[in-house]
Amino acid sequence: MSSLEVVVKEIADEMRQRPDRGEVATYIPELARADVKAFGLVVIDADGNVVAGGDSELPFSIQSISKVFTLTLALGKAGDRLWRRVGREPSGSAFNSIVQLEFEKGVPRNPFINAGAIAVTDLILSGHHPREALGEILRFMRFLADDSSITIDEAVAASEQRTGFRNAALANYMKSYGVLENPVDLTLGVYFHQCAIAMSCRQLAMAGRFLAHHGRNPSTGLSVVPPERARRINAVMLTCGHYDGSGEFAYRVGLPGKSGVGGGILAIAPGKASIAVWSPGLDASGNSRLGRIALEALTKWLGWSIFGE
Repeated sequence: MSSLEVVVKEIADEMRQRPDRGEVATYIPELARADVKAFGLVVIDADGNVVAGGDSELPFSIQSISKVFTLTLALGKAGDRLWRRVGREPSGSAFNSIVQLEFEKGVPRNPFINAGAIAVTDLILSGHHPREALGEILRFMRFLADDSSITIDEAVAASEQRTGFRNAALANYMKSYGVLENPVDLTLGVYFHQCAIAMSCRQLAMAGRFLAHHGRNPSTGLSVVPPERARRINAVMLTCGHYDGSGEFAYRVGLPGKSGVGGGILAIAPGKASIAVWSPGLDASGNSRLGRIALEALTKWLGWSIFGE
């Protein structure tokens, strides 16, 4: 058994027994049904070795982790023009806060808070029907993960549409400033469905590999994005990927990462590995409690923090 296999097994065993698991998201009714006892971890190293622990094959709602991939798509379409519609600074506020939009004239602080991700989705939607835009996002996820079985959980999407009043407020506020080009209901429809994509830890770690390898798919050697773009996406993940908990995550884990309120986290160890962890219980900032603790242990044992051992 390799040292990585030993570490992943020990972490999974420890996390399975911990009592301090956080609280599942309840504001999206379907997410409230998640099993707080679940825990999965997958690490895919630079040689393509897949090391898994816990519930690594169970699909879960990736929610805001989808924002990494829609940002990648939008940059492919618009390049740096995207940054005229959304900033790239940490927010320091909750993921669904409307306060900063008022001060900053409808321009979201970064692409990972809800307002910023809605603006990114709106850019992808422009010139397309919602079904086409959503198909493009889903095809991209399947391509990156090399897995055609990835689907959208329609029950979660419907649950979000029924209860997404705060997101509708954010979208309408941005629309009033001309930040959104498309009808609000169409943009929100695509946004809710992209967040409802269901993936396992294995599929998610596969999808993130290009960010760990200078923008290349290590299986094929083909470029997904230029190296500079991969580096910049990782930078935004490090500074903004955990909302108002981003500083704490960088301090404790030391890797670019993106969380979702479904309890997943995608973390990138540049040049070393793509990592996905899932535990549905959240902390006060809406990030997986045990997911962060597990990643902190992983980076300590392996010396993978980008800031040094």
